[in-house]
Amino acid sequence: MRKYFSAFIFLIVIGVTGCRDERESLPPVILLEQQLYETVVGETVTVTPEYENCGEGTVWLWTCDGETLSVEESLTFTSDEAGEYYIMLTVSNSAGEDKAELRIDVYGMMPPEISLPGAARGFSVLQDSLLVLAPEISSALPVTYSWTIDGKTVSTDSVYTFPTGETGTFEAGLCVENRDGRDEIEFTVEVMSPGEAFSWTFDRTEYGISSGRSLLLRPQDIEYPFDAVYTWSVDGTEVQSGESSEYVFDLTAEGSYTVNVTMRNSYTAASQDLTVTVLPAEGTYFRAADASSNASISKVYEYTPAPGQFINDGVTLTTQEEACSYAFERLSQGQFVSLGAFGGYLTAGFDHSVESSTDGGFDLQITGNAHSSSSEPGIIWVSQDENGNGLPDDTWYELRGSEYGKPETWQDYAVTYYRPSSNGTSIEWTDNRGSSGTVDYIPAYHSQETYFPLWITADSYTLRGTRLEDRLVDENGNGSLWIGHPFDWGYADNWSGTDPDIDKFRISDAVRWDGEPADLTYIDFVKIQCGVQAKGGWTGEQSTELTLIRDLHID
Repeated sequence: MRKYFSAFIFLIVIGVTGCRDERESLPPVILLEQQLYETVVGETVTVTPEYENCGEGTVWLWTCDGETLSVEESLTFTSDEAGEYYIMLTVSNSAGEDKAELRIDVYGMMPPEISLPGAARGFSVLQDSLLVLAPEISSALPVTYSWTIDGKTVSTDSVYTFPTGETGTFEAGLCVENRDGRDEIEFTVEVMSPGEAFSWTFDRTEYGISSGRSLLLRPQDIEYPFDAVYTWSVDGTEVQSGESSEYVFDLTAEGSYTVNVTMRNSYTAASQDLTVTVLPAEGTYFRAADASSNASISKVYEYTPAPGQFINDGVTLTTQEEACSYAFERLSQGQFVSLGAFGGYLTAGFDHSVESSTDGGFDLQITGNAHSSSSEPGIIWVSQDENGNGLPDDTWYELRGSEYGKPETWQDYAVTYYRPSSNGTSIEWTDNRGSSGTVDYIPAYHSQETYFPLWITADSYTLRGTRLEDRLVDENGNGSLWIGHPFDWGYADNWSGTDPDIDKFRISDAVRWDGEPADLTYIDFVKIQCGVQAKGGWTGEQSTELTLIRDLHID
């Protein structure tokens, strides 16, 4: 939108001789080095073109929206109102005239913004180890830094190495200032002794598995194990002990088992009980399709996207139930549902069991909005209703795609997203490989208050899955054209100009945790999860989109 000159613009006329040729027999020529100028409210910008054929009798006229700004050779411009100002310069003499348009962008107050991924959660570090705090500062103006620990200023450098010689929990802070204002963050740093440092997580403590199948049990996000030994027991009987933190449960007798894992190292010990229920064999809860069965999904059970530019866009959802209804309604109408950045997912089910083809044919169709310059691949997971309760709380199996097992494909990749401290800002993330970044806020295209899902009430949440290689490329090197290159096969929202079956999938491609075939004869639930963590300048984050999920065995 154009904004024009107002009464708040002040002009200072400066006469500078810029003529290179005083021949009056030729019309004037304007030589502008640039057509876009930038300044901030209250500051001046001077435009001084060069000219040819400007002798006595030459007339200069600078206008904005029909109002005269200056009649001199140069223009010094000031405004106390932010906006885009389109300026017309007309130079004339007895032989003719020349015109040139330029734009002056006046920005409002520009206080700095601090981005320090992980600060919202706080930092934990081992005693006498290295913790380097290197924030990213958004500011067009020079800034100053002030780091504090427990209220005392300790540094004015842009990067700070936190002292870790003393154990304890410390209150730290950073204040960054420029001429227009300041930004501040506060966070905790916990410095731990070796005996305090060990930690692990479990995605769940109750598991079910059909009789005849095996189940991989393992803790996740293990920190500071040192010389750990993991001891596994089933119903009080030790079954495994050693350096491996993984245990394969393969008992086949139906019933409930208590599985314990205990970690011991030279400094501490930790223990966790898990419950594993061996369920009836596959097929017990199979639901055959009949004449009333629908090819499309019958329900969305969970819609948990990562942050992204399409999240909260034009809709306000405050509960998971509302989010699921919204997603189901859009898919029912063939409209896209965005999964946001890496890890965002949607879980859906059918009103019948979808059988696996015995002749190698396709079983599922999952479409997105991929096109020749944009593939945003999603990983597909499938599950049987092994416990017969009608809910997707059973074992998930990944559908193997063309990138499965390659070194650039990361299994068990996890990203934690943090609620932003204010609206209209980018969303920070950290991952379980020591990296961090942001899902960028791009108000020029999506100006909702925040890209953080409104129905997620926690201040942070973690999404875990399989990450594919980043194939988003700045095609011509100047940021104007970003291409998301496709993968060969096996992923949702993936483009092919030659393969008409690129959006069709086989249940027979389901694999166990070890890459071996899962040998599922049918499935009841499907989960699609964004499999990339990438962003491309003005295009924003890559995010898998879905428009259709259906059983190919039903017309």
